[in-house]
Amino acid sequence: MAAVRALKIGITCYPSVGGSGILATALGEELAQRGHEVHFISYGRPFRLPVDAPRLHFHPVVINDYELFKYPDYTLPLSVKMAEVARDHALDVLHVHYAVPHATAAILARSMLPEGKRPRVVTTLHGTDTTLLGRDAGYGPAIRHALMQSDAVTAVSAWLRDETHRLLAVDRPIDVIHNFYAPKTPRRSREDVRRELGLRDDEAMILHLSNLRPVKRIDLLLDAVARVQPRAAFKLVILAGGDFAPFAEQVRSLGLGDRVIVRENVLEIEDYLQAADLGLFASSAESFCLSLLECMWFGCPSVSTSVGGIPEVIESGVSGLLAPTGDAEALVRGVESLLRDPEKRAALGQAAQRRARELFSAEAIVPRYEALYRRVCG
Repeated sequence: MAAVRALKIGITCYPSVGGSGILATALGEELAQRGHEVHFISYGRPFRLPVDAPRLHFHPVVINDYELFKYPDYTLPLSVKMAEVARDHALDVLHVHYAVPHATAAILARSMLPEGKRPRVVTTLHGTDTTLLGRDAGYGPAIRHALMQSDAVTAVSAWLRDETHRLLAVDRPIDVIHNFYAPKTPRRSREDVRRELGLRDDEAMILHLSNLRPVKRIDLLLDAVARVQPRAAFKLVILAGGDFAPFAEQVRSLGLGDRVIVRENVLEIEDYLQAADLGLFASSAESFCLSLLECMWFGCPSVSTSVGGIPEVIESGVSGLLAPTGDAEALVRGVESLLRDPEKRAALGQAAQRRARELFSAEAIVPRYEALYRRVCG
């Protein structure tokens, strides 16, 4: 039987901290480890992309600030770079994460190349490209066009698939391929991390990690934490993928100065995940919530708002606790119940870990992308 040919895949994502870029980078790493040739094309190197790893390449997009344009244009230089990389490296697939502007650029790049040299375009939707920009009359028609012209479209949750059909009237199949997580090995022990954070043996570590965008509702999260009793039973550790300074005044006004510990732009998140006892998320919108999955993988159950695709990640009452969106009191009750009952917390954590490894591992998800690539390549 003939060996299956390795593919040449171009990946474009936002390189900054965020679930879509993290997922795209992890996918590229996994594909390279499986023998495929992977080319990242973006204005910056994805922050978790290894340097000098076999079969992983990065091609920067140069953005010129011409006086003719009121705002610098990214879509056209990106499309030109995509076409250049696709031509020079004979790419089979351009896999773009986020419709705007990546799918639009990929469609344009494909049209620049001659017949027989055109890569297939796979677009993965992550959320706001549908739920926010899809509602905008200045973006919606362009997004819909890019999705209809893509060779395949995927969404990271069934909820997002359904929202895309509803908001954009996209009359085509959308494959649901959930996010996955492939953790790195922690570099420090749980004890070392807790010692660094100044946690006593009888203090629980509540963990939140996100890019702090408005939809993460850090204000609501802090308000809920301020109501949790007994206050001395925990500390909240925030791994911030952005500037936490705008929330510093709220921390002071709520009297949480001795309860909240912030670490910004941490790369070794696994060190902190293995040391956490409980995750806490108060988002008003989520298509999946990769941070929840990261907690689950280390047996850390979470209390979270039940919004968007989150119920597809957490089975409420089995692998975590869900609260109505915007309900601080429900978040408080959930946190207090798990602080009071370590046995329940451990049981939820074990179930969360099993669910993460069975449903959302690289072994479960990456082959689905490989199958999709081969399908669109014929």
